[in-house]
Amino acid sequence: MLKKLLDHLPFGRKLPRQLEYAAARTVLENDNLARRSELAARTDAAPEMLYYLAGDASPRVRRKVAANPSTPLQADSLLSDDLDDPVRCELARKIARLIPGLPVDQQNKIREQAVAILEKLADDHLPRVRQIVAEEIKHSENVPKRIALRLARDIEHIVRAPILEFSPLLTDEDLLEIISSGIINGAMEPVAQRHHVSAPVADAIVASLDVSAVAALLGNKNAQIREQTLDAIIEQAGDIHRWHRPIVMRPELSLRAVRRIAGFVASSLLGILLEREDLNLDQDTAGLLKKTIRERIKTETNLSPDDAAPRPDELRQAFAAGELNDPEIATASAGRRRDFVIGALALKAAITPAAVERILVSRSGKAISALAWKAGLAMRTALAIQKDIGLVPKGDIVLARNGLDYPMDEEEMRWHLQFFGVNA
Repeated sequence: MLKKLLDHLPFGRKLPRQLEYAAARTVLENDNLARRSELAARTDAAPEMLYYLAGDASPRVRRKVAANPSTPLQADSLLSDDLDDPVRCELARKIARLIPGLPVDQQNKIREQAVAILEKLADDHLPRVRQIVAEEIKHSENVPKRIALRLARDIEHIVRAPILEFSPLLTDEDLLEIISSGIINGAMEPVAQRHHVSAPVADAIVASLDVSAVAALLGNKNAQIREQTLDAIIEQAGDIHRWHRPIVMRPELSLRAVRRIAGFVASSLLGILLEREDLNLDQDTAGLLKKTIRERIKTETNLSPDDAAPRPDELRQAFAAGELNDPEIATASAGRRRDFVIGALALKAAITPAAVERILVSRSGKAISALAWKAGLAMRTALAIQKDIGLVPKGDIVLARNGLDYPMDEEEMRWHLQFFGVNA
């Protein structure tokens, strides 16, 4: 009678919203995969039924049971040895999310059972299972530390990286031991990216000369890098281009460090150093940076001195006569006449040559285009200045809209100019 009733349920063949025990038993007694799968996902299914379904012949059903938060831990324990990998993946996700919310109590049998299952999953032969556990517990303080340490030392990067980067359970002593072990390649980069990196840990990372890890450390503003440690990095950084930008952006650079950095980074990065207000550059250091920028630009582009650079009074006369127009400036750009273009832009935009220089050395296509717009030039001229004078990387060049128009609205262009202290 129950089977007959079940076959004529409304809404197709789905189980009723209010699951009756008798109806559920009928599902178990009949070989209907779709209904067993649906029952396995029901949070109101009886625990003994979910336990029974944990041994179902269909992996599809067992996966539903593994993901079901109502499944009893005895069934979860069985599923932790399941031969179907996706079953264990579903179980790992569920158990790893469950444990941080359970009270830490030595007498809590439920927690003990859940932890035992989690430990088995953290040691699973499939890296994907271990990775799921690591991702789910990486921020938790309420899981056994031994599990976090096991995952932090895992041979697979995808497993250990989340714990090494985020776990609050790892102390400096733990991190130093892992770094010094020398058996886990690539372990230092996630350590260097932690929210807080102490000076001793930073020293250990730098001593390894792991290029990727040191680059990550330099880019981490919360990493405590001693002055002598930074000096050691700068000493090695000349030929390691991945370190250049993060070194330039490090907070609290000393003037001595700035002068040393100026000896090897590109002109665009020197421009960033020059613009950093937090460095409080003295006049000598600022002058050194400006001189080095001009020399490096010519070296980087094989530019010869601008023999045709006009005197300031000649530029002013040409400006007054309306001769500093688009064709003239575009031609000067194509000829790499940097001094001429800087002087012309300064006059037409009514700003100082130093401000023009700051924008050009930034190699920002948007900022240079905004400068050309302020100078009243056409977008085609802005494009020539970007390519030939600003040396904007190909992927950052701003192209004209419809072949002629500036692609940014006036508000955006004003914003880019204000970033360099230019009012528009």
